Amino acid sequence: VLTMLLSAAPLTAERVKDIARFAGVRANALTGYGIVVGLTGSGDQNLELTIQSLKSAANRLGVQLPPGVNPQLRNAAAVMVTAELPAFAKPGQRLDVTVAALGQAKSLRGGTLLLTALQGPDGEIYALAQGSLAVGGFGAEGRDGSRIVAGTPTSGRVPAGAIVERIVPSPFAEKGPMYLDLNEPDFSAASAVVAAINRQYNGIVAQAEDGVRVRLNAPDQPERRIALAAQVEALDVVLAPPPAKVIVNARTGTVVISGEVRILPAA
Repeated sequence: VLTMLLSAAPLTAERVKDIARFAGVRANALTGYGIVVGLTGSGDQNLELTIQSLKSAANRLGVQLPPGVNPQLRNAAAVMVTAELPAFAKPGQRLDVTVAALGQAKSLRGGTLLLTALQGPDGEIYALAQGSLAVGGFGAEGRDGSRIVAGTPTSGRVPAGAIVERIVPSPFAEKGPMYLDLNEPDFSAASAVVAAINRQYNGIVAQAEDGVRVRLNAPDQPERRIALAAQVEALDVVLAPPPAKVIVNARTGTVVISGEVRILPAA
């Protein structure tokens, strides 16, 4: 009996918030097209796309360029701007944005992003971005045509460079049941989460729909739904041992064996 107890795989306890999340509580991707100005001769040269963008930006500011006059683009570059809008983000909050060159720019170091609208997949504008870029990479060129590049000078970040302008509706605030989704499909984990929730509330509050989703009977009042979600996330769940794995790294000659692998007599 002692041998069997020692050889049995130990069970682990995890918080619900570490292995699952509530449906509707997710981030949203935002994308926009913009112009970076203030470069030191490392811009897009004579890219037609950037010329049109600069003319449009000048027109919005009330500056009318004479017909046939194209601005020099050595100090400007067309860029794509991306950001991640977190769940429940409210207007006025700030986001970090990532900026990457779209055309022929050699470096964005020292540049400033002009006001750029960031759109979601539905085409609506959810944030506005602008500010000075922080670029980690750099490049240098010699008169003989030689060039050296370290890192990626054609991409950078604008910390807290975007301001949220629109709220993304979340199904979490709707009336009816709430749904808890496991990070990884696992029938035993779903059953353990259901058992922990029902044991906490002394009744059938949760039911597993499949190996990922758990359905919770929730009140309709927002404050009570939030309190229920906070309590459920803090529950401890005893999980079964994960699958046994053996990982072989042929390059370094390293073998990693998880604690669930059983070693039998071998030659």
